[in-house]
Amino acid sequence: MASRFSGDETAPFFGFLGAAAALVFSCMGAAYGTAKSGVGVASMGVMRPELVMKSIVPVVMAGVLGIYGLIIAVIISTGINPKAKSYYLFDGYAHLSSGLACGLAGLSAGMAIGIVGDAGVRANAQQPKLFVGMILILIFAEALALYGLIVGIILSSRAGQSRAE
Repeated sequence: MASRFSGDETAPFFGFLGAAAALVFSCMGAAYGTAKSGVGVASMGVMRPELVMKSIVPVVMAGVLGIYGLIIAVIISTGINPKAKSYYLFDGYAHLSSGLACGLAGLSAGMAIGIVGDAGVRANAQQPKLFVGMILILIFAEALALYGLIVGIILSSRAGQSRAE
């Protein structure tokens, strides 16, 4: 029994690769940011345990990065159904670029959040006036991942526009 496949047979590979890249790279950034800033929180908590809950902000912000990758991975994977609608290489490449844009932006944001979070919570333990500055830097680092999410959504919406059907 031969199934009728419309579109390019290798195109879904690139689409699924994009979904995997979005999730994997974003979660790598989230894991690095959580681990690096968590080390800073633990180190700071030895000297100033009353500041631990206040200093948990970088850990939470790093964890959100994985959610961005999950959102793009779900958007991409629901757009891949070659049996229902033709799926061409253009669509696969659009999904791949969408996943890479979100995933790599999440990875870089996670690295920034981890480094700033580690140094920031340690500095905040010594000088409490630095807290607002640390939060602002973390917000700008998180915005990098948000830019990747937005570009990923735009790129994934381009899939399916390769040919008029």
